[in-house]
Amino acid sequence: MASEPEILDELRRLRARVPQLTGALAAGVDGLVLAHDTPGVEPEVVAALTAAALGVAVRLADTTGQGDFRELLVRGMYGYVATYAAGESAVLTLLAQGRVNVGRLHLEGRRAGARIGELVDAREAKAREARAAPPGPPAKTPAKAPVRTPAKPPTVRTRSARGTATANARTTTES
Repeated sequence: MASEPEILDELRRLRARVPQLTGALAAGVDGLVLAHDTPGVEPEVVAALTAAALGVAVRLADTTGQGDFRELLVRGMYGYVATYAAGESAVLTLLAQGRVNVGRLHLEGRRAGARIGELVDAREAKAREARAAPPGPPAKTPAKAPVRTPAKPPTVRTRSARGTATANARTTTES
């Protein structure tokens, strides 16, 4: 997944732009937390519930012919829970007070979801490329030094003890 600090920075910027937000969480579609800024709320529980709600929302949109999932808005007595698609494998969940401007919530939530989706998808694409790339050359192991055997001393030819050879060794006899 994407680098947690980058996602966390995006969540904090979002909370600064929409002061009525009480929490922001980015999670994988599998329900695992990527990053969160949710004081007073257990992020793991929110991420797991978001994944469950996402499954129902995706199925509902598909069954009714409404296309791919984009967002889900739940209005409670005290505020809103909004979930936005964030790329192929993540979602953004925002918690907001009841007095939030819902149009502004959607505008900022969609933008932040797109940005987080870019971060997550880029990181996953890089990881896929790394897995698909052929392995590099094997690591070199230190080779043993070759064993050197001393060379056989050269044969030295010396003059024979016979002295100098005669030009003609044949003996002739006169008869």
